[in-house]
Amino acid sequence: MAGKTKLELTWIGKDDRPRLEPRILIEEPEFSYHAETRREGDQFDNMLIHGDNLLALKALETDPNIRGKVKCIYIDPPFNTGAAFEHYDDGIDHSIWLNLMRERLLILKNLLTEDGVLWIHIDDKEMAYLRVMCDEVMGRKNFLNMIVIKTSDPSGLKTVNPSPYSQTEYILMYAKNRQNYRYQQRYVETDYDAGYNKYIVNISDGYKNWTVVGLNEHVAKSLGCESTRDARKKYGRAGFDSQVAQFALEHAESVFQATSISNDAGRGIVEMRDISARTPDEVFLFERDDAGDIYILNGRQIYFYKSKLKLIEGQVVPAKPLTNLWSDIPYNGIAREGGVVFKNGKKPERLLKRCIELCTEPGDLVLDSFAGSGTTGAVAHKMGRRWIMVELGEHAKTHILPRLQKIIDGSDNGGVTDAENWQGGGGYRFFKLAPSLLQKDKWGNLIINKDYQPEMLAEAICKHFNYTYAPSAEHYWMHGKATENAFIYVTTNSLTFDQLKALSDEVGEERSLLVCCMAYEAAGDSLMNLTIKKIPRVVLDCCEWGKDDYSLKIAALPLQDEGPEEADAKQNKSTKIKASVTQTSLFDGSEEN
Repeated sequence: MAGKTKLELTWIGKDDRPRLEPRILIEEPEFSYHAETRREGDQFDNMLIHGDNLLALKALETDPNIRGKVKCIYIDPPFNTGAAFEHYDDGIDHSIWLNLMRERLLILKNLLTEDGVLWIHIDDKEMAYLRVMCDEVMGRKNFLNMIVIKTSDPSGLKTVNPSPYSQTEYILMYAKNRQNYRYQQRYVETDYDAGYNKYIVNISDGYKNWTVVGLNEHVAKSLGCESTRDARKKYGRAGFDSQVAQFALEHAESVFQATSISNDAGRGIVEMRDISARTPDEVFLFERDDAGDIYILNGRQIYFYKSKLKLIEGQVVPAKPLTNLWSDIPYNGIAREGGVVFKNGKKPERLLKRCIELCTEPGDLVLDSFAGSGTTGAVAHKMGRRWIMVELGEHAKTHILPRLQKIIDGSDNGGVTDAENWQGGGGYRFFKLAPSLLQKDKWGNLIINKDYQPEMLAEAICKHFNYTYAPSAEHYWMHGKATENAFIYVTTNSLTFDQLKALSDEVGEERSLLVCCMAYEAAGDSLMNLTIKKIPRVVLDCCEWGKDDYSLKIAALPLQDEGPEEADAKQNKSTKIKASVTQTSLFDGSEEN
């Protein structure tokens, strides 16, 4: 085979990559909100960012305090149902969607901690394509699971469908590094298991004296009935079964089922099994030092119902290990969770709680770049996690702000509030994306944006050169640093050689300084501890300037207003659709959390 090949998903325009400008974030204090009192464990450094989510992700990626620090990412991107692409060829809409998703995934991966987890909520329209692309971006070996979620039941007009009714969605679960992810077994509430149908009426008398009866018969007689049949006639099958389930829950240490013992159980256990099988109705005890004791009756092991019970959300209930089929989280009745109404896509708080608790601890950082109505941040806040959310739409202010403020005030009584015993506290800061650093003057030349104050310019230049913005109160020339001995200085002044020489002397031989200025005398290049760059020339070719929208606005797509003949002609001439042309509002938060 000539050369190396790899298994990958290809699509039109895959190699056309946007050159994103690393914007800075500007706080809008009038929209930030904090509790008046501070309590231990409260989180105040949460972030709500209003703006294009791809540019916002780039801003976070270039922040060393956030890059590689996010423990859990949950995103609920647009499902690409086809309704938004009715005028276009199927291959084009898939290509655009995949391009937009790929760019975000690449940054999201960089934001994760080495033991972090990415959750992507999707339906069956793009799930298969997304899975293959995630294998490429995240690494196939880092795939953890695909969660299947039951979202609804068929009813009314929804059941009119040319194929079986679809009632599921999916969550793809990927680790940043599978070797570093540690899963602890979780349990979910389940129904009473009718297999536990035996009852010991005198559990406290010692196992040699136990009297075993049928559970149903015992409960029936305790209700004043002659038999199980009579009890079901009196209470109805469902009513009587409910009585049995409640009795089993209240007497779990005496209710059991008898299960077979395999030949692999161990020599001593197998020998006792065989003796028990020859000794009807006598209970045997096999004691163990390194594990629980085993009771054997009629050659079968006694499993007590109490082993099926777990403490879940403050209640002891029958439980089973969590699987990848999540049918226990109801979608009905969530319309007004958080006090906000958001149609078509709102996710239950219990769903986000489960995702977050499977991979984080209190204090860990959670991110959602398709915030919608703010469910992810709302749940993370109640769970004592730090959070970052990004949302382009106006509902960042109309929906998310009031929802979070109620949580902070302690007046949100819905969702997972009771399960988390949430009583209020904490806060968040509201940010917007800064405008583009460079803008065109009246002659079409790129110049520094007049809206940029000196400190904004310094922070922006730090992002471009991967320096941590950390202005010093002691040294005017320390605006940021790359290492303990490498610093950056940003100024709009023109520097003379004497100024540069004085700066060089102050920096000293043990440190280095990157100087970004409007102009300087060429002799300054001889100063060994200084590297001098002119702005804006030094960043002119770094990225795309003045582009504020990387989402999916249908009006901006090609072929929109053309007839079929013109559209076909142009499409035949083109082999690539550039994602950078597809400016959108649909791709930021169209699926509502």
